[in-house]
Amino acid sequence: MPPDLLRGLLIALMALDHANFHIAQQHSSGEYWGGHFPVYDTALGFLTRYITHLCAPGFFFLMGVSMILFQSSRQMKSWQKGEVRRHFLLRGMVLILVQFFLDINQVWTTRASTGPLWYGGVLAALGAGMILCVPLLDLKPVYLGAIAGFLFVVMEILTPSPLLWGRNFDRLAGVLLVYGGGGEDFWVNYPLLAWAELIVCGMIFGRILLKDRSKAYRWAGGSSLLLLVGFTIIRTLNSFGTIRPLPVDSWMDFLSVVKYPPSLAFVCLTMGINLFLLWVFSRGECEQLSERHPLLVFGRTPLFSYVVHIMIYLILGRLLAPEGTSLGVMYLFWLGGLAILYLPANWYGVFKSRQPPRAWVRYL
Repeated sequence: MPPDLLRGLLIALMALDHANFHIAQQHSSGEYWGGHFPVYDTALGFLTRYITHLCAPGFFFLMGVSMILFQSSRQMKSWQKGEVRRHFLLRGMVLILVQFFLDINQVWTTRASTGPLWYGGVLAALGAGMILCVPLLDLKPVYLGAIAGFLFVVMEILTPSPLLWGRNFDRLAGVLLVYGGGGEDFWVNYPLLAWAELIVCGMIFGRILLKDRSKAYRWAGGSSLLLLVGFTIIRTLNSFGTIRPLPVDSWMDFLSVVKYPPSLAFVCLTMGINLFLLWVFSRGECEQLSERHPLLVFGRTPLFSYVVHIMIYLILGRLLAPEGTSLGVMYLFWLGGLAILYLPANWYGVFKSRQPPRAWVRYL
């Protein structure tokens, strides 16, 4: 249940980010390794964007957790190893195809903006990451930890200097795997290897969770503190781990981190908070929540909720706020959109739970 609650919260926060894009039309251009870094005029604008940073790393981490838990549950139902792996391969392909469907329908545009023909977004990276990590399913946590640590350090080293922004976007391997970027027709925000490290970390947590549930959540609470301390140290030193050193003249400057690709500072901060939330959700009070609690409903229908909520805010934005709104009004639209999303997500969750383990809806 705690992973479902965290995933549901991340869905709600992601909805805030997309409401900001489609309703307020005040979404930042992105916290990239090069180019202009976002500057905010108000604390509300900064925090509205900042809190949504939890989403991507949380989704990748929880995917790793889910892969381990799914494998264990299906093995107890007599699934063969090959069948489990085929499920993950097909599921990964479905995620990539859904990304393609959203791209060709230009859902990443507003009246005031245009988007690339193909956008390497979070769904494509999650799908490709799932496929990439299938061979790691049976590795021991110590080997998974070595792989994750290697990727964290190497990705930081391989990310180019900000001075090279725009000059190396023709290097397809670097764009797809390490640092992202692109051109008018093709853009990648989530390079595969730079985000796969978080899937591997989730797989480690999944292994711990299977052995000792209480120990796993205590580990999450302790690790959250260590990661937040690590963020403070990295950001204070303002050197390795930040990808691009950023000036620190205010608290907003200090909290500013490179997300594309994820810097060590970004990972330490966001995963520190995500693991703390996971620990909070493991407390006894959360165990008593109804199955119809919104966070559980959204968390157990992530792909469905993702696609539907984008369509909700896209339609609301184009029909009711074609010129954008203030952030205050956007927050009302955000809550209204979540209320609209709840009923279909709840219906789909009930429908999916009643299907057999090998039903096609399990891929959605």
